[in-house]
Amino acid sequence: MLTREQTIEYKLLSTEGKHGDPRWPAFAARYGFDPQHPVQWEVETLEPAELQRLVLAAVDPYIDRQVLAQQIAREEEQRRALAAFVRGWGAAERT
Repeated sequence: MLTREQTIEYKLLSTEGKHGDPRWPAFAARYGFDPQHPVQWEVETLEPAELQRLVLAAVDPYIDRQVLAQQIAREEEQRRALAAFVRGWGAAERT
C-alpha cells in the first residue's frame, strides 16, 4: 500500500472510490479519510520499474530466504529435467 506522502510525491491521480466497498470505512478511519467519500489512486500510472521496486520493498521483510532459496533450487532442477526430456523427445523423433 502506498502512503499518503507517496501519492503526493508521485503525483498520482485520484478518483472517486467505490461506495459499496466494505473495506473503505476501516481504511478511511485508519488513514484519516472521510468515510462518506471513498477515494482511490491510479497506481498504474507509475513507471513499471518503480512500481516493481515499491512492491518488492514492501514484501521484502516477509520473505523467508531459506524457503526462497529452496524453491529456486527446485525450479532449477525442474528446468534441467524438462530440458533433458525435450532433448530426449527430439532424439526419439529422429529414430
